[in-house]
This record gives sequence, structure tokens and C-alpha cells, in this order.
Amino acid sequence: MSGEQAGSPADRAAVEERVRREWGLELPESVFRFRDFLGSPGPGGKQALQDLMVSPMGVMDLFVDAGRRASDGIDVRVHGRYYRDPPEFLTFMHGGSDGLHFGLWFDDGRTCRGVASYYNNDGGEIDTHAATPLEAVRSLVERSWRDLEYDLGDPDTAARMSGLGQLRDALTALETGDRTEVGLAYTEAYETVRRPVDPGRVTTLDGAGALVAGRTALDRPPHNGADAYKFATYMYELFDDAAALEASVREARRRCAAGDPAEALVLGRDLHWASGGDPDREELAGELLAAAYAALGRPALAGIAGAHHRHRSLPQVDVLEPTGP
Repeated sequence: MSGEQAGSPADRAAVEERVRREWGLELPESVFRFRDFLGSPGPGGKQALQDLMVSPMGVMDLFVDAGRRASDGIDVRVHGRYYRDPPEFLTFMHGGSDGLHFGLWFDDGRTCRGVASYYNNDGGEIDTHAATPLEAVRSLVERSWRDLEYDLGDPDTAARMSGLGQLRDALTALETGDRTEVGLAYTEAYETVRRPVDPGRVTTLDGAGALVAGRTALDRPPHNGADAYKFATYMYELFDDAAALEASVREARRRCAAGDPAEALVLGRDLHWASGGDPDREELAGELLAAAYAALGRPALAGIAGAHHRHRSLPQVDVLEPTGP
């Protein structure tokens, strides 16, 4: 999809219906503001978007043609889905180098809680600080502005800052207009604050947390409440110990069968994140996630997890048939 194509009300209805019918998810109003924003910047703002390497993808491709089908034999629900994307992640934007991409986050299996992002080709966890797509773009704008402030002697800096200013103006006309800070002041105000502990979600290896109640085998702390390094070290050591992993999976199955899917969900998410091309981990992740989502009454996520498990070896994330002649 290009920035010039903002779509029409008919496009919106068709996309909403397609995502509801095939993914089982309800698109938030914020994604339509993002769609409108893509068509609003002037030439300088559009160049700034290109310089940021920001481009719509994944679910946004449906705004070009809501009826585009996936290639034969491929489930459309894996369009835009990277290898490590949790089932809760629905890609809407690519953000630059090292596989940075952004997704709407549906951890209740129906409604969007916010935005998640991570670098598919690099280390690090999933970042869930942005509430909307435009808030995520605003962060990219202000980080770039911050970096340019340290390079004011470069003759290209003024032109780049002008383009970013146009982009900011188009964005703040729709969202975050009450945030008057720019550059470093913006990142310090909105991105460096320690994330609060979330008692409604449980720690997971991917850093995004899992929406689930109940007990886990490790009595995991709530989301943002763990020492991430120590937790990751323990989990990867567990995954490398075949006997210990088998016992952990067996316990997750037992608890899920007894009516508590918490362990199956968090262990399944961890194995999915850490699969690393290992077919045994992939298989166990697929099994545990299917059981957990079924027990939690999240059929949309169960379906997405199953589709992803069948197609995790695809060489690319774009699975839609080309448009045009």
C-alpha cells in the first residue's frame, strides 16, 4: 500500500469484515486513523517517512484490495507474520532495519490492547509501550529528531528536520497533539519511564507478558516484575535439558487438562519465541498454545497459532497473490 491510498468508507467496511471473518479479530479505530495519516503528509513528510524506512504492511495490504487471496495452499492468517511473532501479534507496519516491525496486540483473542514491536533479526524483547499505531510512529519521528539535534552541522540536517516537522504536524492533527515535547524531551517524557508491573499478565520470555490468571509451575511474577536476564537464562537452560523440558511440558499438559491453562500458555509462548528452527520446540509450542487458547476460549488465537505452526518455514512473510495484470 502506498501513502497516497487512504481508502474509502467501503474499503474500511470490507477490511473490517475480512479480518473479523478470517482472523476472528476486531480492528481498532486507531488503525483507521493510521490509514488516514498515510495519505495526509505533504511531499516533505512523505520523504521523511521513507527516510525512517516506515511502510505499511501485513493487515494494511488489505486496504489496497480487501479481497486479495493468499497463494495456493497457504493460510491467509500468516500474511505479514514473522517467525517469532506470537499469535497475539497482527503486523501492520515495517519500521526499518533488522526486521523491526509493528503489530496490533490482541491478547484477549478479540480486541486490540495496543501496539507491539520488535526486531525480528536482532536480540531484544517485544516492546508494548505504544498504545496506537500513530503513537508508535510519533516515537520514531522523535527519536530521529533527537539524533538530528546532535548533527546540526550537517548540511542535510535542516531539510530532514523540515520533513520530520511536516510529518509531525500531519500526525499530531490526528493523535498525540497534546504532547508538545519534541526530540530528546519527548523520548525522556514518554519512553524512558520504567514500565509498571502488570498484575493482570504473567511474565513471558518474549517480554510482552501473557493475559491469564491461575498458577504457573515457576510461580512466575507478573509482567514487568521479573529480572529479565535471570529469567531468560533459566528458561534457555531448561530448553537445552531434554529431560527437564519433557517434565515441564508434561506438567503444563496436566494443569491444562485439570482446568488451569496458565502454564500451557506461558510455556507455549516461551517455546514459540525460542524455537530457533528446532522442530521439537516448534511442535511443543504449537501443541501447548492450541490447548491453552482452547481452554481460555480464544478460538481466534488458536486458529492463528495453528496456521503459523503449519507455515513457520515459509521463506517470506508476504503470502498474498500479486494485484494487477
